Order: sequence, then structure tokens, then C-alpha cells
Amino acid sequence: MNTMLAGRLHLGSLTFAVEEVPVPVPGPGEVLLEVKAAGVCLSDVHLIDGTLTPFRPDDAVTGSGALTLGHEVAGVVHTLGPDLVGSWAPGTRVVLQAGQSCGRCEACLRGFLCHRAMTRGVDYDGGWAQYVIAREDTLIRIPDNLPFEQAAIIPDAVSTPYGALVETGQVRPGQSVGIWGVGGLGAHGIRIARLIGTAPVIAVDPLPAARERALAFGADVALDPVAPDFAEAVNAATGGQGLDVAFDFAGFPAVRDQAISVLGFGGVLVLAGLTPAPVTIADSIGFSARRNQIRGHFGGEAHGVDRLVGLASAGRLDLAPSVTARIPLAEAADAVAQLEKKIGDPIRIVLVP
Repeated sequence: MNTMLAGRLHLGSLTFAVEEVPVPVPGPGEVLLEVKAAGVCLSDVHLIDGTLTPFRPDDAVTGSGALTLGHEVAGVVHTLGPDLVGSWAPGTRVVLQAGQSCGRCEACLRGFLCHRAMTRGVDYDGGWAQYVIAREDTLIRIPDNLPFEQAAIIPDAVSTPYGALVETGQVRPGQSVGIWGVGGLGAHGIRIARLIGTAPVIAVDPLPAARERALAFGADVALDPVAPDFAEAVNAATGGQGLDVAFDFAGFPAVRDQAISVLGFGGVLVLAGLTPAPVTIADSIGFSARRNQIRGHFGGEAHGVDRLVGLASAGRLDLAPSVTARIPLAEAADAVAQLEKKIGDPIRIVLVP
């Protein structure tokens, strides 16, 4: 076992291909993971098309000019590196955190949220490969009853909306929420909102199939954002109060403008969808008078993944409907095209080495 297949993005030319590369060797505090499933996310598509670039690329990425994609990864421990602290053993079933702290910034040294966190498959090599290196503090054990492909999507597709709702949005039972974009993130945002006990859950998406999916996943109302009576429909669903918390999982400026327009008094807009476009407030006086807020959100926290693994394994959160397709790693380019063109209206496509 000297070489393996890996889905590599060459950053200079923005060309993607599945290539044969050397199998990496784990260093101190690391393990080599045999990948069993890896999710395909819209941010992977944006890395390939150049609208998203590595935030803090590590030396290996900078030196080679290429990056193995994939931040949603599950598999089994294959080889142990030296100086491990935990009791890991080959064959242990795990899912990987989507990123890792730098361990060196002032916040890390004081035990706070890292200010220079790095993302797997963005800043360092990810899991679109047969094997991947993982620092042991990014390993989360998964039980035998949780399939690899369901576990793999938790660290982003599920934990990002979980963090957006529970931590950044601080949503409480009984509050009204609006969820724009019912794709990989928004679909799970709806399910988490139902678990929390929010009411009503209003889903917003221009695609009829996505609105049908939103209702199947637990939304109380599913609206077309271009409908002429959109604002009236939100007003009716919320008893004339407007939304307590709105979530942009789509990453489009028009979404943010529309969400702000239907916030209630004290309402909050959470930005979870990524776009380089600026945030604008058309009526800033009214925004301030209504005590509205805009909060940014990125990714999920480690404890969120732990809790979601527990919810999924206990049957409280059924992730089977979220896995739209399973595609061999060798056909990763086809998976990217399917997601980019929304072929089959995917929630999550999973690569299987």
C-alpha cells in the first residue's frame, strides 16, 4: 500500500481530477484513517470554480499547489502515529471534525474558540481519498448502528445548521424561524428547528421540489420567494409578528434583503450561507428601530458533532433520507457536476472509496 486515489484540486489552474498519490504517513498525535464515506458539499463546488479559496493553507498545500478536497469524512482508524494520548486502535469507527484549531493562538492557549482554525479539505488535505491523516483531537467515535455515509455528513451538513440555530441564532422553543435554501444545510436546519420546538418553521426556496422536501422534513409552511404575496404569507404564518430568527443557508444577497424585510421586532438574521457579496441594509433606520441584528455563522463546534452523533444513533434524527446518492470516489467529478447542476435534486451526495 504505497499509493492511493485522491480527488485533487490544483489551485493555480483550478483543475480537478482523481489522481494516484502517495499514502500519507501519520506523525505525532495523528492517525491514518481508511475512508469509508465522504460527503460532497457546495463549498467543494465553489473551491473548484474559484469563488472560494483556502483561508489559511498549510505548508503542504502551499508547497504542492494542490489540495485533496472533502471535509465530511467517516471511516476506520488504520494506522496509529506516535505519541497518541487517547486509546485508539485499528478498526475503530470514527467521524472527523470538519476542521481543527491551530493550537497556538492566544485564544487556543486560553481555552477559547480558536481565532485561526483551519478547515479540512480547504486549508489542508481532506477526505476525498482512500486514506487521510487526522489529528487525534478531531476523531469522534461512532457506534456500530450509525452507517458511515450518514455519519460522514454530520460534521458540516448537519452540525453547521445545528450551530447556526442553537448557538449563533440562540433559537428557543416557540419562536418563529425562516429558513432560506432547502439544500444540504437548510434541509437539516428544518429538522433541527423541529427538534428544538420552534413554531412556525417557514421554509423558503424557489424550487418546487425543494419546497416539497421542506414540508416532508417538517416545515409548517414552504414559500416561493418570488411569489407576489410572499410578505403577506410570512405575516399570516407568524400572526402578524414577523420572524424571530431568519437563516440564510443559500448565500445570495437577495435572500438577505428579503429575510431582513420580514424580521419582527428584535428579529435576528443569521448568515450561514457563504458569499463574497456585501451585506446591505436598505432601511437602516427601521432596522435599528426594530432592534434587529445580523450575525455571522461558520461551520459547527466539536460538541455539536458529538451531540448529533448521539441523536442520530438514538433514532431521534434519521439521516438516511439525506443521502441522495452514493458514488465511487473515482467518479468524484461526476458527483461535483450532479451537485452543481442539481441533478436529481440532491441533499447530500456521498463518495465511497
